[in-house]
Amino acid sequence: MFEKLKKILGVKENPDSKEFRWKMARQICGHHVRYVTERINDVEEVIGKNGALNIRDDELLVFASSDVLMRCKIEEMQAWELLSKDGVVITAPDLEHGGVERTIMVFYVYYR
Repeated sequence: MFEKLKKILGVKENPDSKEFRWKMARQICGHHVRYVTERINDVEEVIGKNGALNIRDDELLVFASSDVLMRCKIEEMQAWELLSKDGVVITAPDLEHGGVERTIMVFYVYYR
């Protein structure tokens, strides 16, 4: 009920809060991945295809091309969906690659 009231009144959520980050992780979790891109040297490169987004303990995993492309703590990530709702942009320190902060775009499989 409070969610509907917040939408009616136009109250915006704080994207830096833990609650918002967990809500976003639950929202994108379980989507099938068509492909994943990352901007490297001002060129958008495909780094993985055919995978999924999963939550394990307190971490979000981006799995594609038979490999974990990104593993990050949910409370440290920033994520926002594309306006078309067919993908998500994730920025976080990547635990799979030594804690380097990365920004990737994950595009969902579209089902009719």
